[in-house]
Amino acid sequence: MTATLEPVPPVFEDDEPLPEQDHTSPTMQSVPGSRLRARVEQGALLLFVIVPLVAALAAPVLLWGSWFHWWDIPIAAVMYYVTGHGVTVGFHRYFTHGSFKAKRWVKNALAVTGMMAVQGPVRRWVADHRRHHAYSDHDGDPHSPHRFGHGFWPMVRGFWHAHIGWLFDTEQTNQKRFIPDLLKDRDLGIIDKLFVPLTIASLGLPALAGWLVTGLTWHGALEAFFWGGLVRVSLLHHVTWSVNSVCHMIGRRPFKSRDQSRNVWALAILGMGENWHNLHHSDPTAARHGVLRGQIDSSAFVIRVMERLRMISDVRWPSAERVASRRVSPQV
Repeated sequence: MTATLEPVPPVFEDDEPLPEQDHTSPTMQSVPGSRLRARVEQGALLLFVIVPLVAALAAPVLLWGSWFHWWDIPIAAVMYYVTGHGVTVGFHRYFTHGSFKAKRWVKNALAVTGMMAVQGPVRRWVADHRRHHAYSDHDGDPHSPHRFGHGFWPMVRGFWHAHIGWLFDTEQTNQKRFIPDLLKDRDLGIIDKLFVPLTIASLGLPALAGWLVTGLTWHGALEAFFWGGLVRVSLLHHVTWSVNSVCHMIGRRPFKSRDQSRNVWALAILGMGENWHNLHHSDPTAARHGVLRGQIDSSAFVIRVMERLRMISDVRWPSAERVASRRVSPQV
């Protein structure tokens, strides 16, 4: 049985006007509950961001001190790409844009693995991203780096906001407006509340793997927890956030779009194909973003494998004609 999710179309063609922001259907909503609850949520978010970042900053020192062994590499890599594709394939191309249809268990697995990337609950992530596409680089975009104007310091301020600052807004995206389909899904309602347990699991699994690989030693568990847990989470955070910031500031724009989305080739491997951001904003529901020669897109590869295994169906692969129609010029 396939999932009944029918994602709300979150994108608008270049020749269509921006959606209106009126008081009857606001784009933002206050965090439910008291001001104290809002502060607690912001504090928890700060913890989830800062702790992995501190670990990543300490990593070179520990690496120099030989607090690193070969088994930490595959543990960290597996956790990075499993949870990362949970975000790129699940949160992004499936839940946000409906690039394919999935069986119920696949849908739930994508939600769980995406949550283990420690980027927040699936519903909030999708609501924010649909609003981003509705107003990309215009008033209403939650994380445009161009919101403060032009010039050096406005762009520095914009980069900080797009990369991480926007996460700490106490006002959140109105989920009733942007994700009414996901709010009706009972499975996601349960999974959405498991952010803390899944975060613990995301950090605990590398530790368990290190414990087993080293013959049940606590040293091996702690070391794998550091590299495969904290450092891996921090790296994935900043690669994902770079799509919001860097990929709207520098890079090439071979496709037509009404915003400043750009391709940044240097992020291809770590970004799992999300770095081909210009095509994505030109054709948001496409299951493949890296459509030109040499553009690595591991997320599209995962989707292709899932399709052949009949885990998903109705994949929206971009046709050659559709890609050509969106090119700025054949030479770009």
